Amino acid sequence: MKLMKEFIEDMNRRVKRFGIIDMKLALGSAMFLALILAKLFPQIMSISTWWFVALLLLCAIKPMYIFYAKK
Repeated sequence: MKLMKEFIEDMNRRVKRFGIIDMKLALGSAMFLALILAKLFPQIMSISTWWFVALLLLCAIKPMYIFYAKK
């Protein structure tokens, strides 16, 4: 448990050094990784669109909460 806590704290320290450009570049690289995976495994795209919508909403909950509701 202690090792995991130290790992998370270290990752938080590293992420805090990111500027806006770094964050956008990380987002772009994740997007391109997703495109590569979709090209390599085309059967992924045969999954129902609603699964993608559900995953989108699931991933967006915390950022939307922090952006709009948290003060």
